[in-house]
Amino acid sequence: MPHPPAPVIAVIGAGFSGVMTALNLLRRSPDVKVILFERRVPVGLGAAYATHNPLHRLNVRAGNMSAWPDERGHFVDWLDAEGLHLGAADFATRADYGRYIQSQVAEIAEGSAGAGRLVVTPDAVVGLEPGGDGWRLQCAMGRAVTVHAVVLALGNPPPARPPGIDDAFAASEDYVPDPWRWNSETLPPGPVLLVGTGLTMIDVALSLDDAQRGRPIMALSRRGLLPLEHDLTPPSGAHLDPPPSDLSPLEAMAWLRRAAAEHGWRTAIDSVRPATQALWRHWSVAEKQAFLRHARPFWEVHRHRLAPTVAARIRQMRSAGQLHVAAGKIREIGKQPDGLVLAKWRGRGRRQNYVARAVAVINCTGPTGDVLASTDALLKDLLRRGLARPDPLRLGLDVDDDNRVRDVSGSAWPTLLAVGPATRGAFWEITAVPDIRGQAAAVAAATLAGLSRS
Repeated sequence: MPHPPAPVIAVIGAGFSGVMTALNLLRRSPDVKVILFERRVPVGLGAAYATHNPLHRLNVRAGNMSAWPDERGHFVDWLDAEGLHLGAADFATRADYGRYIQSQVAEIAEGSAGAGRLVVTPDAVVGLEPGGDGWRLQCAMGRAVTVHAVVLALGNPPPARPPGIDDAFAASEDYVPDPWRWNSETLPPGPVLLVGTGLTMIDVALSLDDAQRGRPIMALSRRGLLPLEHDLTPPSGAHLDPPPSDLSPLEAMAWLRRAAAEHGWRTAIDSVRPATQALWRHWSVAEKQAFLRHARPFWEVHRHRLAPTVAARIRQMRSAGQLHVAAGKIREIGKQPDGLVLAKWRGRGRRQNYVARAVAVINCTGPTGDVLASTDALLKDLLRRGLARPDPLRLGLDVDDDNRVRDVSGSAWPTLLAVGPATRGAFWEITAVPDIRGQAAAVAAATLAGLSRS
């Protein structure tokens, strides 16, 4: 009897979450074929690791950046094999991490077990619908592809437009809406206004200074908070157990304050990390909304820290007067007859208005927080058809405990799954490698299980 055709799985998106899901599928099953859709090549880099700037460092120590949850020293061993002389406590460049991920693709997809089973397709998927015993994908270049299962690895959405920037200015060449899709060397000389003061702003500020040393930069956000810094060496001392996972947001904050007072804030934050997803899932929608509204900025500057070398460079730029960080919000912005952009902004907690002049404004506010505002053609198609629905907070797609996408009625598809930032409404902490690598392995297992049941 002829053997049934090998199952075909589409993974849409080839950043870290997509690539690692594809590689886990190939590792777990000797039969499946994986089609990896990514309109930007090479695969495995995404926005984070496509940079070649050596100033752009990982904000997690190398010892916790293995792509494989069951091989914790894998990345450090790779660094050693490459002769990069970095240990588990060091912070590698993001470019080197991109090369590491690409090396995993080459090793598995081109090895004897995976040869011919991974197909990289440089195209975007703009729509999909159930069909036959699987899914029919519509590609941007016009062709249709039929597969048995789909994993959505859509990555972080671009930033939303900040308040105070109107349609006319947003359409001008003086505004950069996506900080990961521009070239710092194309900007004319002169001061630049960055909207946002988080990790994205740090990367953009370093790129601007690298392209034009000493360029004046102003970074503006509602609170003016900058990411804090890692210790030069990993903290040592007594182990601190994570908090109970049934604490309310107020109780969790009180636990953090007590732990920080006794053990230091870095140890306290790091001790919460293993319980973060469980805490989030325990909270009600109202409690999650309160956290996002009041505590999120403070959590993020403590949680997502800077490598010491990056923090030192930022301090140097600030002390030299090159980088100015301010708290407030834009009231009005537009281009002046002299060719410069004039931004009027109000200081936080003040009635006074200030002005800033710049040759360009770059949106560094981070991923948009509303999936219904997405401009992604596939997401819009899924939501319009009712094949997917937003999570209750509209941070991403509604998924069940196995990362299966729920349709408009709340039923979960056995062969339509999501991985990475698209699931942040369910898990919240699902943007960093230590979180996503475990999820990618779980999604691969759930996808294969869904195929066996269908």
